[in-house]
Amino acid sequence: MSSSEGVQCGHGQQHQQQEAEENARIQEQLGRIGHKLLVMSGKGGVGKSSVAAYLALGLAKLGHRVGLLDVDLHGPSIPRMLGLEGVFAFSPEKRMIPHAYNEKLHVISIECLLEDRDSAVIWRGPIKHGVIKQFVSDVEWGDLDFLVIDSPPGTGDEPLSVIQTIPDAKSIIVTTPQEIALADVRKSINFCKQVHMPILGLVENMSGFVCPHCNVETPLLGKGGGARTANQMDIPFLGSLPFDPRMVQASDAGKPLLENPEASPLLTALEHFTADVLKRCGNVGTLLKMCQGGGCPNK
Repeated sequence: MSSSEGVQCGHGQQHQQQEAEENARIQEQLGRIGHKLLVMSGKGGVGKSSVAAYLALGLAKLGHRVGLLDVDLHGPSIPRMLGLEGVFAFSPEKRMIPHAYNEKLHVISIECLLEDRDSAVIWRGPIKHGVIKQFVSDVEWGDLDFLVIDSPPGTGDEPLSVIQTIPDAKSIIVTTPQEIALADVRKSINFCKQVHMPILGLVENMSGFVCPHCNVETPLLGKGGGARTANQMDIPFLGSLPFDPRMVQASDAGKPLLENPEASPLLTALEHFTADVLKRCGNVGTLLKMCQGGGCPNK
């Protein structure tokens, strides 16, 4: 064997060892997480990141330990919606320390690795796959009841990488009521079925605008498309979330509506949505104890 062949062989063995070590860290970390929920949609502009953020906020408000992982690598928006800024700190073991929104909610996003928040991320599939794996293996998540994952629209690299890295994740699919969105959402449902990913349910966002003065609801984008699609595709329906202009202002300001004590139809609907997700996930505390004890049913 020539010297060049020996060098190539050595590099190959080193790469295999590094990959095995990373996979071991991934399995160790996933064993400390109760439920993994991938929030996805076949269509952009349906409010998927808002649903992911408010689901994570709602679960944390109920006392659960929640991680929010933003894998929208080209268009991250979670940190700005939650008012989080600055680059991540690193532990002595060189693992990323998530930003803490509060004691119960911690966040990881590619935006918090960029010195300039407006820098474009220009990556192809293999790099994105590697980064998503690192966001599990090289992050100090600790023990979590829930890991909520915000995915970009479509059925491409990012959701596929999540499924390959976190095989026991369940999907929550977001739509708006009109057919132009539902057509792409049906593709997401079929994607999940094709890759054998359990679907926790479909939620209809921006289902209508409730006037704050007269309480009359106007169906801006139609009405009932989410429920009909869930019934046709034989998946659970997780409810409808009305449009609230205050959410736009809250997201731009980095101050979520859940911090506002004023009641609204949207906040009531979000509470019901979060409660339904909890019910469908089952007993969180029992599952996490089983996983920590080595008897996790997802292994």
